[in-house]
Amino acid sequence: MDMPKNRFKAALTTGAHQLGIWNTVGGNTIPEMLAGAGFDWVLVDCEHAAVETVEVLPALQAIGQTPEVSAIVRPAANDPVLFKRLLDMGAQTLLVPYIETAAQARDAVSAMRYGPHGIRGMAGMTRATRYGQVDRYFTEAETELCLVLQVETVAGLAALEEIATTEGVDAVFIGPADLSASLGYPGQFDHPEVLAAIDDAFARLAKLGVPKGIMALDPKAAQGYIAGGSQFTAVGVDLVLLAEATAALRAQFP
Repeated sequence: MDMPKNRFKAALTTGAHQLGIWNTVGGNTIPEMLAGAGFDWVLVDCEHAAVETVEVLPALQAIGQTPEVSAIVRPAANDPVLFKRLLDMGAQTLLVPYIETAAQARDAVSAMRYGPHGIRGMAGMTRATRYGQVDRYFTEAETELCLVLQVETVAGLAALEEIATTEGVDAVFIGPADLSASLGYPGQFDHPEVLAAIDDAFARLAKLGVPKGIMALDPKAAQGYIAGGSQFTAVGVDLVLLAEATAALRAQFP
């Protein structure tokens, strides 16, 4: 059996825009529904959501029922043990939070790769190998795995070029929430200094030829980022959508 192809990584190389949505509710029902809604990718969040690593497996299986949709997983931290477990579960794309230095970027790359080029532990009977059926998995996995690093602080922006050009990094995701706090304007995503920092990061990444992405829950802002060159843009969060719809429904009744 051949290596499963990573549609998300392939699209990054073409420059095509990919629209995404965040999954923060554990279990398999919500990610299955999100995958069927027409987005290009669904991100399973283990950093800020109450989703433990063990819950990622059924989420990946649920998303996988819609083959044209890519699954991305955000681990809780830049931790090789977490990477190892998620990759063995069959995750092909990881979005790693809070990267601030080139050394941290290199650590993430190393955790994605088997020896002698990395430190990922080897296991044969995993979902990633289709339970031993994928030929040459250990020598070819790297070609289909995708590493996206999240830069979301002033320190991270200062080291953006070094992070983005680290060999083995496929894309950079700008995190506007933590960036707003790091700049001194927590929660003010539309503050002029926050917007200027994002625009500057986009311009620098474009100059490097490194694919870039972002989250924007305001549709107008999202359209602006897409027009500005975002290649993978998250435009919704499941729990936010549920809260907004619930409040709107309740407001219709006195």
